[in-house]
Amino acid sequence: MPSLVTTWRRCGDDVLYIASLDVSTGKLQEQEGKTSAGGESATLTAHQIFFVVQSQRNRHHIEEAENLREDILRQSLGLGQASPEILFLHETEEPAGAWTILPILPRIASTLHGKLAWLFFCTEETLVDLKHLVHLLSQYDHRQEWFLGHPLHDEEATIIHHFAFHEGSTSFLYPDFEAGWALSRVLVDRLSKKWDLTSHDLDFTIDLKHEVALYIWDGGKGIKLTAVPQFCTLNETGKGCATAVNTTFPTCGKPVPVEDIFFAVKTCKKFHHDRVPIVWKTWGPQAKNIEFYSDESDPSIPTITLGVRNTERGHCGKMFAILKRMSSHHELQSIPWLVIVDDDTLISVPRLAALLSCYNTKDPIYLGERYGYGLHTGGGYNYITGGGGIVLNREGLRRLLASGCTCSSDDAPDDMILGMCFHSLGITTIHCPLFHQARPEDYAKGYLAHQIPISFHKHWNTQPLRVYCEWLFADDMSSNVCNSRDEL
Repeated sequence: MPSLVTTWRRCGDDVLYIASLDVSTGKLQEQEGKTSAGGESATLTAHQIFFVVQSQRNRHHIEEAENLREDILRQSLGLGQASPEILFLHETEEPAGAWTILPILPRIASTLHGKLAWLFFCTEETLVDLKHLVHLLSQYDHRQEWFLGHPLHDEEATIIHHFAFHEGSTSFLYPDFEAGWALSRVLVDRLSKKWDLTSHDLDFTIDLKHEVALYIWDGGKGIKLTAVPQFCTLNETGKGCATAVNTTFPTCGKPVPVEDIFFAVKTCKKFHHDRVPIVWKTWGPQAKNIEFYSDESDPSIPTITLGVRNTERGHCGKMFAILKRMSSHHELQSIPWLVIVDDDTLISVPRLAALLSCYNTKDPIYLGERYGYGLHTGGGYNYITGGGGIVLNREGLRRLLASGCTCSSDDAPDDMILGMCFHSLGITTIHCPLFHQARPEDYAKGYLAHQIPISFHKHWNTQPLRVYCEWLFADDMSSNVCNSRDEL
């Protein structure tokens, strides 16, 4: 049996790469080669699909993206086809805003070779069956505009979508990014020209999949998502799935000891008797190191006052006081991880501990649910939204405080100021979709169906105890509240 199996990988009209699979090691090797241009094939092949992996600049996430790339290339070798080109978004010139996709579409379009038919977008969690994907896309005429994906819809107008379509939210479809989604080359070219020729006043990027669908639909002047059942969220036998979602919870060995995580809960006097008791009934007992920071001392909780006045909006002064305490207080200095949450955040401590096993404490870590501000204008920054929980490690905290970056005022938006600071330091904002800024009701049911969530936020118009027990409680956890129907 030969030690190397070789195929051609096209990277342009004339320049090719040879992709070789070492059977004994399973590793891929590539070297540059040349061939003459040939005629376009009558049927779609893998090299006519350009893959865009929504990767992140962190060693764990890069490794996951590399594994996905090797799997796709290995499949193309098995098909005997020239391998597709694969782009990692974190390797683009502007990695901070590349994840929002629309601003970099013109740059991607300008590099595509003439025979390319489709752009296929996926995440690190996407499982790709290349043979089925090629067959699926061949069913659609790439010379026409197509926007394909696994459809999601809102049951009701939601805050994360700015209450769009409040009179009929279920009718607007948007793609589940984890299941993969595709744009025909013709549509990519049109969207790229449109982006270059228009101004962009979209300040916030909150739920990108919904915002991309809105942009492509263009108020009815563009096209809507075409629902494709073969873009699957579960690998359903007999359905001919071209993709599926890896639903395994991300863990990389033994969970981080709970003793190595410090939880800082932001509260104030008016919530001492309604929100704080929910913490103690749900996730609080799971946390071995937890402190509540308030504008008033209350020994029954107990709370700690930091000499910072309470503000109605933004809590930057309180946030930085917590960070400085974490850095300087001798009892806290040995704890590797810091998690800052609101008093109405619901979180699974064991799941968080398992997730953190994937991150190297020598790297600066800034982790949670990522939002963006001003990224469509060529500048801007990312930030971890505070309600779902902000996770820092000791190295990230050290670099932040050493930089001197601080609040413009006590009532400045704390999560956004942190994002600005980390952006200025060149520290990656690491996105994990298992953290949630809003309630379960605010997310599409199909989206949550393939998740094992870590957090939710807000007690407004919901039952927080029921949310915790339904979404965040595991059978191997002890919780009187979840074992008692009377409490719920």
